[in-house]
Amino acid sequence: MANTASGVHEHGEFWRPPLETHPEVVSTLEAESCARCGTELVAGSRFCHICGKARKPQLVVHRIQWARVLNIHRIGEHMGLPLASLAALAAGVICALAAIGTGLIYTTSTALDWQAVQVWRIEWLLGAVVALLAGILLKAASGPKDKA
Repeated sequence: MANTASGVHEHGEFWRPPLETHPEVVSTLEAESCARCGTELVAGSRFCHICGKARKPQLVVHRIQWARVLNIHRIGEHMGLPLASLAALAAGVICALAAIGTGLIYTTSTALDWQAVQVWRIEWLLGAVVALLAGILLKAASGPKDKA
């Protein structure tokens, strides 16, 4: 029996905890069997538990958890902003980028076109200013209150 699983110590254990799978993926998978001995393989195993033959790597679907990637609350704590102020800051930055992008995207050939582009820029910049001021006011409103 020791001869059949000779490569186990080189590669680590023959069994691992099951990989994270999703219900839609699990329902389409069939039980996989060993190519050498035909035994049904244990879910998540790296080797056959009977003959010790290495298993082919499986496709694993990973979902990006945006809550972990962005972690908005940690960003807000790091910047010293409440959630509402952080949202207003994001809206202001998006409006400012849109004002810059308006000038890059639209080309003008007449004075009337130029004026229209400038009006759009002004509107985006006003949106940015309003969002940033709202963020400042929301931070001041949710700040610590002195008990006198």
